Amino acid sequence: MADLSIDFCGIKSPNPFWLASAPPTNSEYQVNRAFEAGWGGAVWKTIGAPVMNTTNRYGGLDGPEQKLIGLNNIELISDRNIETNLKEIAEVKKNWPDRAVITSLMVESDKDVWHDIVKRTEDTGCDGIELNYGCPHGMSERGMGAAVGQVPEYCSMITEWVTEVASIPVIVKLTPNITDIIQPARAAVKGGADSVSLINTINSIIGIDLDTFDTIPSVGGKGSHGGFAGPAVKPIALHMVSSVSKDEQVNVPISGIGGISDWRDAVEFMLLGATSVQVCTAVMHYGFRIIEDMIDGMNNWLDDKGIQSVEEIIGKSVERITNFGELDLLYNTTARIDKDKCISCNLCYIVCEDTAHQCIDLKPFDGGIKPEIREDDCVGCRLCAMVCPVHGCIEMVELDSSAKKTWNELEEELSDPMSWEELRKFQKKHGIEIH
Repeated sequence: MADLSIDFCGIKSPNPFWLASAPPTNSEYQVNRAFEAGWGGAVWKTIGAPVMNTTNRYGGLDGPEQKLIGLNNIELISDRNIETNLKEIAEVKKNWPDRAVITSLMVESDKDVWHDIVKRTEDTGCDGIELNYGCPHGMSERGMGAAVGQVPEYCSMITEWVTEVASIPVIVKLTPNITDIIQPARAAVKGGADSVSLINTINSIIGIDLDTFDTIPSVGGKGSHGGFAGPAVKPIALHMVSSVSKDEQVNVPISGIGGISDWRDAVEFMLLGATSVQVCTAVMHYGFRIIEDMIDGMNNWLDDKGIQSVEEIIGKSVERITNFGELDLLYNTTARIDKDKCISCNLCYIVCEDTAHQCIDLKPFDGGIKPEIREDDCVGCRLCAMVCPVHGCIEMVELDSSAKKTWNELEEELSDPMSWEELRKFQKKHGIEIH
């Protein structure tokens, strides 16, 4: 079997699957259970100043076939005292020397306070410190969490306070509630961070109860914005991880977070630059047991690919990410329908006719009516294939094209700024449909 062990900025673990700083890592009892199940590491639920959590505190977004495709929470950091948490962290690390034990911290923006908590944390023997600059609710209103992560200058300053006294790796957890994730990532590195983790939860209101008009969740008839996580945020997280991974000024290991539910998700994050992956919502939905399938699935996939170590796949897809100007405008595909698989639901026809490019007709076939694509009019948008309920019924097929032209190359050839007339001439020259 492939080697799943990783070295994350000097922190070693038997596999890349870590529990994120969240309710599943709130106590020694829970983390022990997680490690017994097979998790490679755990980031302890953030510890810091005293807080009091509310009831209710969670809200869920359900899909048509799966519950909790999104989880909203207004929970704060650990509501247990710092001394108890530090004592339990030390016990867990003593009992599990081969697992990654990371302590997540969040305290007020005071240099002396940060120095004190860092020194006390290191006394536990934990492997690293994660600085929570991402919490979008409750703590941010007090000048912590996302209030730090949204201001690169604060991010750099507080990280520097920590790294002045820290002798173990420092991870900065970034907030996605910002225009450009690169800026706080660079600021963290400027402050001396050894690595970054992302993303934290996204600001959100999960919904409104149409009977009571209350927010979900409701605390005595009142509500607040919370942090959104789960499978629904994965595309946003992948984009931000790839952006940080590509940036040459960051250039530190990444711990990927955001909607990771199975081994496939984990592989995607690692292909885009993550060394470790952190999981929360999936565990809150199904329990610690999911680690068995995650480990087996990744092992089998690596073996099928002939890859000896999971570290070989880190960042392998990063070079595939580019800006729009470098995409080939003359790359050409068309949709094709396998009529033997078609169940005549005609959804492809409806969406193409109403919302796309009107290139599907309904025609007689084998005693009935089935959709048929006019390939000369198809622009290859892929919408029909996405809405088709039958796997493999509609495929996107690449058409022969010897020419290649990117938007950047086109702008160099034509005038600047390009006129509509020039663009139309280019389209006609290459047989591109004009809409």
